[in-house]
Amino acid sequence: MEFTGGGRLEVRITPDDVGKRVSVRSLTGDRVPGARFTDTVGVLTSWTSGVLEITRRDGRIVALPEDDVVAAKTVPAAPARRRGVPAAGAHELQRVAAQGWPALETERLGEWTLRAAHGFTSRANSVLPMGDPGTGLDAALERVTRWYDARALPAKIQVTTGDVDDDRALARALDERGWTAERHAVLRTGALAPLADRAPDPRVRLHRTPGDAWLGAYRRAEGAAGDAALRVLCGGPSVWFATVPGGASGAGAEEPGTGPVAIGRCVVAGRWAGFAAVEVTPGHRRQGLATVVMAELARRALREGASAAYLQVETGNAAALALYDRLGFADHHAYHYRRAPQRSTP
Repeated sequence: MEFTGGGRLEVRITPDDVGKRVSVRSLTGDRVPGARFTDTVGVLTSWTSGVLEITRRDGRIVALPEDDVVAAKTVPAAPARRRGVPAAGAHELQRVAAQGWPALETERLGEWTLRAAHGFTSRANSVLPMGDPGTGLDAALERVTRWYDARALPAKIQVTTGDVDDDRALARALDERGWTAERHAVLRTGALAPLADRAPDPRVRLHRTPGDAWLGAYRRAEGAAGDAALRVLCGGPSVWFATVPGGASGAGAEEPGTGPVAIGRCVVAGRWAGFAAVEVTPGHRRQGLATVVMAELARRALREGASAAYLQVETGNAAALALYDRLGFADHHAYHYRRAPQRSTP
């Protein structure tokens, strides 16, 4: 914790720091002299109605009344450099992730990329700002808003909230202009080889296309316009889909007419393997199916020359965060989306 020269504790975070990793000291007991303190480290996922919510590395969400906070500061994200994981900056990984989850339509605005995919996922329907938009910020935001209006989509910008000064400045500028923050997430990295370090599991089947059964098990594909979900999911340099059929035995047999009990997706782009859409049906959770799905996808990615893994997960998804902790993933950087203020109608 930070102390002033006089030994006093300081609160050095504000609601603008939502999405960042923080260290917070709060009162444990009654607010009286000599009360005990508790230190909490994690991602600040929300600050509303006088309550801070912090998601710890084990996935547990801690709620702290702001009146109980006596000291706080932002802290660097957990180091992502591990054996077998190439060093990479936030912008490099943003480009890799965008390549692995491609929008159906893009347009350049200076160093910004406008992306649209009929509303299927925020990743494919938001601006990816990677520098100067080539014009003043207000003119750029007006262009962005018109572009998304023409496609009947809300204007959104994906903003990294790591230690990149330009990104932090953009977040502040958008906040000043009324662009609200939503869907806080982290991009995590890990070594690829340890994921595959287990015996092959014959229940897991790999395919180049998802198929109707896979799509039926993927919750986010529900309600997607036309074939937007299929086109985004199949985009990327080298894409693989994993399925554990319902009723599959250890020998790989399955009962007719049953849907998948677990699915997953992996896209290989050079040294990176990106994991997404890892889902297990409620009745089959806590059986290690997510782990074996990722293991088979990792084994395939290793054959194609990848050496490192990444994935993106929302900070409120405690179960997924805990799983990826166990599999050796570490936070690389945080990001969130900014939504344009609603235009007034005459």
